[in-house]
Amino acid sequence: MVNSGGSEIRLTVSGPLPADTTEDVRARGAGVARQVAVLPVGSFEQHGPYLPLSTDTLIACAIAREVAAAFPVHLLPPVTISCSHEHAAWPGTVSISSVTLHAVVRDIADSLRRSGVDTLVLINGHGGNYVLGNVVQESSATGARMALFPAAEDWEAAREAAGVETSLLTDMHAGEIETSILLHTNPEFLKAGYETSDFVADDRRHLLSLGMSAYTKSGVIGRPSRASAGKGKELLASLAGSFGAYFSLLTSESEKDAVAAVAAAVPPVVDPH
Repeated sequence: MVNSGGSEIRLTVSGPLPADTTEDVRARGAGVARQVAVLPVGSFEQHGPYLPLSTDTLIACAIAREVAAAFPVHLLPPVTISCSHEHAAWPGTVSISSVTLHAVVRDIADSLRRSGVDTLVLINGHGGNYVLGNVVQESSATGARMALFPAAEDWEAAREAAGVETSLLTDMHAGEIETSILLHTNPEFLKAGYETSDFVADDRRHLLSLGMSAYTKSGVIGRPSRASAGKGKELLASLAGSFGAYFSLLTSESEKDAVAAVAAAVPPVVDPH
């Protein structure tokens, strides 16, 4: 990564944790007009008998590392416990309330602004963190610069680019996508069994009321047998590419520039008639 002056800005990472010094952060901030931080938000919840409880955190960190390698952003350490109440029936799952997660993210954003970093992107690895959308909406309405990434459209583009066979609806938990990413980034954390654990439950309309245990005994919903490390690599590459539109939007200096950035990122609507 290089700054606007052409000098290289070192990004140092140790496992899921950034290893920047304060001088690294100072140098990176000096090379950009607007400072952007990325915060991985994961979870600590069951992912079937073969993926670790930390799967969502590992995936959020993997996405964040790809983003930080491609864009001049400050990489923050992850939030590792979040809103996993739908998985409470399985041992090992730990949750905090949505109110607490909301407060943690707002406090982090406030602290960043006090240090000169006025833009925050939440890299979400857990679909049950619905409150993150509320945090972004509320913050943006008051003039703060914040975004939530990846959106469903980003995941769909990544799925297609990587040749993932399972739809996003079917690939709900511990399936082809999550298993592929960990096969690429952390294969040492996988246990045997994903090759024979496929389970489909597309109609989950009462998930919020009944939790995951009403739909799966194993904790798996998806087709992990179709996962591969190659797909995991391509998924991450596609997501890093999709982040470019977010970076352009958040670093725009005017509303006109922001609108142009959004327009450039959205494919044109084609009239079928």
